[in-house]
Order: sequence, then structure tokens, then C-alpha cells
Amino acid sequence: MSIKGRKPTKKEAEHMDKVSQLGCIVCRNMGLGITPAEIHHIEGKTKADSHFKVLPLCFGHHREGGRFRPFISRHPYKRRFEDAYGREAELLEQVNKLLDED
Repeated sequence: MSIKGRKPTKKEAEHMDKVSQLGCIVCRNMGLGITPAEIHHIEGKTKADSHFKVLPLCFGHHREGGRFRPFISRHPYKRRFEDAYGREAELLEQVNKLLDED
């Protein structure tokens, strides 16, 4: 089984590694500290800049499938996730600001 998408360049892979090291952005915003994070692509993996539009999310907030706080999962509950934690574009801005501070 293959995942659709374009293989990241070295620069993109380095960016995604830095993002994941921030820990889950939702857990961070909830005051839970830095929790291990997976990479979530907010616009899929096929667009030219898709590997730079990524969020660090823990398993619970990314794809565990939870429907209720404190771990509403982005997959498959995008609307519920954004209603609870903020729009993905806003979270991306926050992630980029944190990276700039490093």
C-alpha cells in the first residue's frame, strides 16, 4: 500500500523534522507540554509546497479517531477539530512563528 504524495526534498524533510520536534501544537496550546508528534499535511502531499504546510499533532489529535475533548482527532473530524482547537491555517501560523523563534 502506498501513500499518495511526492517524496520530500532534503530541505522539506529537515523542515518536517523541526516541526515534529515542537511537539503536538494542540497539546502545547492546552498546556500539556511537549508531546510526541506526527506530521499532518494541511493541504495533502501532492502540491509543490505541501511539505512546508504541516502541523505537529500527537496520535490522539491526528488520527486516533476521538470525537470528544480533550482528544478530538483531525482525521476524520476536521470540522469538530477546528471548532475546538482553531483553524489549521491559524495553527500553521503559530507553528511557523515558533520555528522562527528558534
